[in-house]
This record gives sequence, structure tokens and C-alpha cells, in this order.
Amino acid sequence: MSVLKKRPLEHLGYDFIPNEFLQEGQDEYSLRFQQNPRNDYRDLTTNEVQELIANGNWSSDWSKVKVSAIFDPKQIQGCKFYGLVRIGNLSPSYLEYRNLQLPIGLYHSTIISSDFGDDVAVHHIGYLSYFIVGNEVLLSQIKEMETGSTAKFGNGILRDGEESGKRIQLELCNENGARSVYPFDGMQAADVYLWTRNRQDRALQHRFEELTDQKFGTQRGYYSQIGDRCVIKNTFTIKNVKIGTDAYIKGVNKLKNVTVNSSQESYTQIGEGCELVNGIIGYGCRIFYGVKAVRFILASYSQLKYGARLINSYLGDNSTISCCEVLNSLIFPAHEQHHNNSFLCAALVMGQSNMAAGATVGSNHNSRAADGEIIAGRGFWPGLCVSLKHNSRFASYCLIVKGDFLHELDIQLPFTLVSNDVQHDRLVLIPGYWFMYNMYALVRNANKYEARDNRHFKNQYFEYDMLAPDTVNEMFSGMETLAFAVSESLQQEEDKTREERIVAGRALLANNIDLKDKTIVLSGAENSRRPTVIQKVGEAYHLYRSFIKYYGVLHLMDALEEGRSLDNIIESLAGEQRTNWENIGGQLIESTAFQIFLDDIKSKKIDSWDDIHEFYHERSKDYPLDKRKHALLSLIEILTLEGMEISRDKIVSLLDQALGHRIWIGEQIYKSRAKDYKNPFKNMVYANDEERDIVVGKLTENSFINQQQKELEIFKIRVANLKGQF
Repeated sequence: MSVLKKRPLEHLGYDFIPNEFLQEGQDEYSLRFQQNPRNDYRDLTTNEVQELIANGNWSSDWSKVKVSAIFDPKQIQGCKFYGLVRIGNLSPSYLEYRNLQLPIGLYHSTIISSDFGDDVAVHHIGYLSYFIVGNEVLLSQIKEMETGSTAKFGNGILRDGEESGKRIQLELCNENGARSVYPFDGMQAADVYLWTRNRQDRALQHRFEELTDQKFGTQRGYYSQIGDRCVIKNTFTIKNVKIGTDAYIKGVNKLKNVTVNSSQESYTQIGEGCELVNGIIGYGCRIFYGVKAVRFILASYSQLKYGARLINSYLGDNSTISCCEVLNSLIFPAHEQHHNNSFLCAALVMGQSNMAAGATVGSNHNSRAADGEIIAGRGFWPGLCVSLKHNSRFASYCLIVKGDFLHELDIQLPFTLVSNDVQHDRLVLIPGYWFMYNMYALVRNANKYEARDNRHFKNQYFEYDMLAPDTVNEMFSGMETLAFAVSESLQQEEDKTREERIVAGRALLANNIDLKDKTIVLSGAENSRRPTVIQKVGEAYHLYRSFIKYYGVLHLMDALEEGRSLDNIIESLAGEQRTNWENIGGQLIESTAFQIFLDDIKSKKIDSWDDIHEFYHERSKDYPLDKRKHALLSLIEILTLEGMEISRDKIVSLLDQALGHRIWIGEQIYKSRAKDYKNPFKNMVYANDEERDIVVGKLTENSFINQQQKELEIFKIRVANLKGQF
């Protein structure tokens, strides 16, 4: 049980920091005065004290109540003061927020050793201790606001004299805690990714711990802070918080050990019934209606709504979670999860993802210990009522059909539809499914994520394009996998090495072998004895190849339009090869540069989290050219597989192929959306086509399709201009 202590009343408001933790030359106010260096406070006059008492106010020592130049005792009524209380100017005005209008001043509140900025409106605060409140702040009907001397505001640090068990850690990606990190204000998804990986590298892990501890002091005695122009009302408990400017908080049950980043341009709102404990909240976030979050980081411009539960997790920028439950997960930017009965546990989800209703991704009841993990690349989309088992891994843009997947999966073919064929007891894969059947959603999603990236300072480049170094590398690997599967399935009697099978399979696919009546089986995709069957193998192989070539030609066009000669481009790539890339928190970084970066952290050449973030920013600046280089090397490699090379006499043909591919993309975008208008089962709920068009809009007026057509016309002009140079 809790130990209830009784101490002399005259000590209330003093000895905030125990004497044994005061540093030499400091007192209990030293850090407070650093946090609030304002020094224009004055003592009360005798008449002011008498008037304050007449207004129902009380203080254990009126000499400890300081005020500023503009002060009228009438604006302080029914308050009790303990310890050093400093009050800024109080103009004869009121503050108004929406329909709430309250006079400036302090009314009917108990205040212990706190500072107030100018023109605050503080009404009916049951208990407020050790806070620094900014200018023009409105506080109304709050039961309890308190601060302890060991307040850490959500950061995973220790104060002087604290045992290691007091440190807050986020147990990410695995429920057993073996990938835990120390959270801190300003932590980015890339930071978390670095820290949760490479657990075998003890020197690197120690450096991350060291950098976090050195970012913050261990000294006790920091006050909670509320920034300028904040509005907080009708709230129960606020403890150990650091709240930025312009935040709006209403009806909250509990805010404890939390940093709330907020600014005038990117203000954060927290609404009714929320309980947020041990967390960091980024700029521009929205948290409403019964959310429960414990040990968490919510990156900028993300939302938690409608009873969502976020525990031991990191949610990346521009993401939304509603209603559902997320545990022990690291989620990169642009994640969507809106439904009441979806569940995500012990997962690394690499962004631009969407979880449907009923999806259960991971569970702590499917192995002998709660130590499973799931890793999903960009564009991960588990469909309705999908149930996945730890451990599983998915390439980029995997769409999973409704079903219970009873075995571990390793799907390394990108843009794939994954389905569970219960009738024939087999796993079925359709690689390139998005290209074949839903180009509308694929291209639109990339545009949507870009448009929803509300960050004011986009100093870290998040890749939203479906064609990027990570996905293109996966398509190269996918072509090898498909070629191997074709050879292994059709030439079983032949004794070949893996490389020989890949060569043989490529030859068969290049010759457009008829596979309609053939069963192509892939090994290693599911941990079971049943077969994994790949459908549409030929189509997928050629689509992978076409999109890689298209990706390369797009960047070749950019280089040529910038005035570079073809000879210069070819010469600059001599001796180079396509490289591996890593997705770190939504930002793509070339693997060699990434490894050098990790080595620099270990050697202390990079010696702070700020230095690490500067590395992200510098790589983001270089990324467009690095991506172009990757695209051009990919083009050379795919042409080499076709027995071709880049030369002046081939450029016109490549440009024509790119234009043809772009036209095909436009046609696929239109066709995949037009199906919804031709489907009689979709149309049956409307009285006629006119009503349908009123409800869902006319196909001819679809803004996204029309925008794509405009971009196609521009692309045609670009191609024509470049062809004229050759």
C-alpha cells in the first residue's frame, strides 16, 4: 500500500529537491530559474496583500508571492498559495477560446511553487504544483496538476539516485523486451529502427544508450511546463508534463510523464476520455475519444482516435489508428488502421500500410514463448479478417486475402496477392497483382501519402513512390525467384544448380512459354508441407522487367533534360553496379553508406543524436541523385539481361517503350476504376446511372484519372522533345 506521510504545513511548497541531490552552489530554484529566466517580478505591497486577503486568498508567506508591473488584486480570488509563486502581468481583459470566455487572473485554485506568464486565466484548479505556465494560457476545471523532482517527461532516462528499474523503455518489435529502446523527445522512426536492429553488435547498442543519456542531464528538479496560448480544461490529472505552445487539451482523464510537442503552426489537440502515460507526442497530432496509450511515441501529424490502444509502440508520421489495438510495434510513416477489431502485435511495418477490419497480425498465443516477430515492407495491406502467424516476412506491397494463415510465411515477391486456397490446401501467390488489377489504387495511394505529408520541415525524405530502390531491387530478386520456380517446376528431372535454374527459367520466360496448364510451385514461402503455387508467372515476370526499365528511363529522361549528354551519363556509370538499399524509418539509404554511418557512430565520429539526425538530412538532400544513379544502373542491368546496352541508336526505342508503358499505366488506372461503374452488383443499389453518378461521381469527372491524363500529355511532349535530340 502507499505510505501516507505527514509533514509541517510550513514546509509545503519547499524542499522540492532533496538536499542530498542538490549540486554544489545550487538551491531548489536553480533549474527553475533556468527554465524561466524572467526577472521582473516584484514584491506585493501591504495594501495589495490586504486586498488579496479580503478577496478570500491565503498564503503561508505573502513575501513569497511575487507579481509583475500590471497587477490588480481583484483578479486573484479564492486562491491558496504555498512556496514561491510568481505571477506575470494581469491586464483587465478576458481570454476567449471558441465559446469559452474567462477573465484573466487566478480564481479558486490551490497553487504551490509555480510561475505564471502574462495574462493567464486560471480557474478552479484543485491542485497545481511546480509548474511553469506560459503567456495567455487558459486553465479551467482541472482536478490535479503536479510535478515530482524526478520528472522525465516521457524520456527514457534516470535522475540522480534512481535505480535502473525506473527507466522507461519501449519494448518494440518483440514482446520479450529484447529489442527495447530508450524513448526520447525528438526520436524519429529511423532512430528506433537503428536501435532495434543489430542486437548482436553490443558496441553499437551501448552507443545508442550512451547518446540518449548524454542528451539529457541526470539532475533532479525540472518543473513541468505549459507553453504560450495553451488551453486546458475539464481534465482530471496532469503530472510531469512538458507541453509546447498552442496545444488544446480537454476532458482528459490522465496525462502522466508525457511530452506534448505543439506550436502555432503545428498545434496538437488531445480530447475527451484519453489516458496517456509515459509517452512522447509529436507536433500537429490529434488524440481523441477514449484513447489509451502507455509507453509510446506518436510522431508528427499522426492521430489516435475512438478508443484506440497503443502500448509499447512507435507510430510514424502522418499515420492514423482508430478503435483498434497495437502492441509492441514499430510502424513507419503513413500507416492506416481504422477498425475496432483489428490487432497488430510485435511487428515492424515499413509504412504506407493499411490494416482492414478483423485483421490479426501477430499474436502471443502461437508459439512456446511470446517472442515472435513480423516484418512487412512498404505498402503492406492485410485484408479483412486476415490472421497471420509469427514469424513472418513480407516484401513491399503485399496484399493478403481474407483467411487464416496457419503457418509462417516468407513472401519475397513484391506487389503480390497472397491467398489461402483452403479447398485445394495450398498457398496461392499472384506476383504483380497490383499492376494487373488495381493500378488505380496503387498510383493514387502514392499521391495520397505525398499530399497527406503535413510536416512543416520535410528535412527527412520519406519515399512514397512505388518505384524506388527498395521495390526495384525486390523486383530484380523477384525475377530470379520466378525464373528459378519455373525451371524447378518444369525441368524437375534435370540436375541443375540454383544459378543454372535461374538462367534456364529466364530463357523459358523470355520466349513467352505457355504456362496456362502448368503448375509453378515455389519452395520456402510457407513453413508447411503443402505447396505454394504461383499464378500469372509469365505476366508477373514481364511486368517486373517492364517497370524496372520504365523506372530507369524516367531517370534517364531527367538527366538528359538537365543537359547531360548520353556519353557523359554512360561514362559516369562505368564500372558501377546496382547496390542494396535499406528502409530506415521511411527513408531509403544505400547500404554501404548506411554501414559506414553505423561505424561512425561506434567510433564516436558521430557523437550525438543531433549528429545522427543531420546525417539523415544530408542523405535526404543527396537522395534524388542517389536514386537516379540506382535507376540508371538498374536500366543498364535489365538491358544487359535482354542482350542490349544503352547507346544513341537505342535511345529512341527506349523512349518509345517508356511512353507505351506510361500509356498502358493510364489505361490500367482507368480500367480498374471503370470496373466499379460496369459491375451490375455495384449498380443495383442505385435507381439509375444518374443517381449513381450523383452519389459516387461521374467517371469522366474523376479528378485523379483526369490528372493522370494531363500528366500523360506532358510526358508525351517530353518524350517528343528528347527524341528530337537523337
